[in-house]
Amino acid sequence: ERPRWARAYKWAPMTAQTRLLRINIRVGRTGNLNPWAQLEPVEVGGVTVSTATLHNEEDINRKDIREGDVVIVQRAGDVIPQVVGPVLPHEPGTTGFRMPANCPLCASAIVKPEGEVMHRCPNPKCESRGLETLIHWVSAAMDIEGVGEQLVRRLWREGLVTSMPGLYRLTPEQLAELDGYGEISAGNAVTSIQRSREQPFSRVLYGLNIPQVGWVTARNLARHLGSAERLAAASQEEIEAVEGIGPDRAEAIAEWFSDDDNRALVEELRVLGLRLEAGAEERPIEGPLSGRSYVITGTLEGYSREGVKAALEALGAKVSDSVSRKTSGVIAGESPGSKLAKAESAGVPVLSEEDLTALLQDPAGSLL
Repeated sequence: ERPRWARAYKWAPMTAQTRLLRINIRVGRTGNLNPWAQLEPVEVGGVTVSTATLHNEEDINRKDIREGDVVIVQRAGDVIPQVVGPVLPHEPGTTGFRMPANCPLCASAIVKPEGEVMHRCPNPKCESRGLETLIHWVSAAMDIEGVGEQLVRRLWREGLVTSMPGLYRLTPEQLAELDGYGEISAGNAVTSIQRSREQPFSRVLYGLNIPQVGWVTARNLARHLGSAERLAAASQEEIEAVEGIGPDRAEAIAEWFSDDDNRALVEELRVLGLRLEAGAEERPIEGPLSGRSYVITGTLEGYSREGVKAALEALGAKVSDSVSRKTSGVIAGESPGSKLAKAESAGVPVLSEEDLTALLQDPAGSLL
C-alpha cells in the first residue's frame, strides 16, 4: 500500500534548443492526421533527438510553433521528445501551421468532426491507414515475436504483404530474398506469423481496426457475443447491450460489419485459420452473479481491489471501470471518487464493505 504521508519528487525534465526544420504529417490507422516535428539533431539527456510529437493543429498553434523556429525540446518523462515552444521571435515571412485540406497520401478531403481536435482522412482504403493497421496487427494486437514495424514497412514497400491475410501467405523463400534475412531467420519469422493464428478471438477483433474498438472493448465484445458471425449479425441495440458500449460506438461497430469488404476480410481470415470464436478463456463464467455488473471505488479495508474483482468474476459477474445504466451496484470503500456521486445521481445501488462480504458469502441470496 502507498503511505498516505509519502510524497514523490521528480527532477525537472532536461531540455535543449534546436531548429524546427519541418512539420510533417503521418496518417494513423484510424485516419487521424498526426503532425510531428523534424528537428536538427540535438542531444537531450544523453539521447540524440531528431523528431518529436506535436499532437494536433490546436496544440501547435497554442504553442505558436512555426517551421524555421529555434525551439525548446524536452523528453517528457525522460522518454518521449516534445517541442515546448519557440525560443526567439519568428523568422520573417513565417505563418502559423494549418492542416492540409487533402490527405497527403490519397488526396481525400480532410474532415474534422465537430467537437474533436483531430483532423482525419475519411478514406478507409487510404494506403497509410492500411500500412498502419498492419503494423498494429503484428505488434499490439497479435504480438508476433520477431516481426515488427521495420519488417512490415519493408514487406509493404516490396509489395510482398499489403494486407493482414497476405501476411499469412508469406513464405520463408519470399522473406529470405530481403537483405538481412537468411534461411533460418526467415523461417523463424514465418513460423511466428503462423503461430499467431492461435491468438484468441479478442486479439483478432482488436487488430481489425474497427472504429472505437480498443483492447477492453474487443474483450467485452468477444465475451458477450462470442463469435465474429454473431457480431456481424447483431443489431445496433444488441451491440449497445455490451458492457462499456454506448450508442455512437455501437453504431460504428455495426456499420463496420455491414461493409462488404470488411465481411470479406473476416471470412478470408477465417479460411486462413485464425480464431473467430471466443475460446473457453474468453467466455463468461456462469455463476450466481451472471448478468450483473459492479464498479469498485475507494479503498476497502479488508479486501484488495484485485481480490474483489477476481472473486466477483469467479461468481459470473463483470467488473467495470465506469458507472452506467447497466451497473448493478457500486462497491464503495473509504475516500470514494466521483463514481459514487454518479451512482447516487443515477439511482445505482451502493454497497458497503459489509454488503460486499454478504454478497460474496451468499451470492445466490443477494438482491444486489
